[in-house]
Amino acid sequence: MPVKIRLQRHGKKGKPFYWIVAADARAKRDGRFLEKLGTYNPNVNPASIDLNIDGAVQWLQNGAQPTDTARAILSYKGVMLKNHLLGGVRKGALTEEQAEEKFQAWVAEKEGSINSKKDALAKADADAKAKILEAEKEVNAKRAAEAAQVEAEANAEEAAAEVTEEASNEEE
Repeated sequence: MPVKIRLQRHGKKGKPFYWIVAADARAKRDGRFLEKLGTYNPNVNPASIDLNIDGAVQWLQNGAQPTDTARAILSYKGVMLKNHLLGGVRKGALTEEQAEEKFQAWVAEKEGSINSKKDALAKADADAKAKILEAEKEVNAKRAAEAAQVEAEANAEEAAAEVTEEASNEEE
């Protein structure tokens, strides 16, 4: 039975949400699966991926073939690297401790790059909000100045009307 690691679509129209599953290659896309390995939500930035790394590595070692998108996700989370390192352990090129140390170093580096991306996105969002707030304050200041000017003109016209009214009353 050929096994594929692939995405199974869930969610509503226009808002996809995927399960990462190990399924028989002959099964329908959203049909039966052997094991749920994790989830993938592309609707947030950066996309959230929750994955059982050990389970995915186990399926890869048993011969499961990932689809292109699933391979990219597995590579992003380090499953392909861990599988590669465990292959080196089986061949005797590395010890398990060395392989685990390399994997943990890679995970730490990856977490740092993800956090820096999140920080950059948050900073860009904050800058955009500050720019919008500044533009809004400027528009409000212009409106207040225009209102004050209109009010001053109305007061001046009213005063002029009173002066002409008093002058006409004095003439009579």
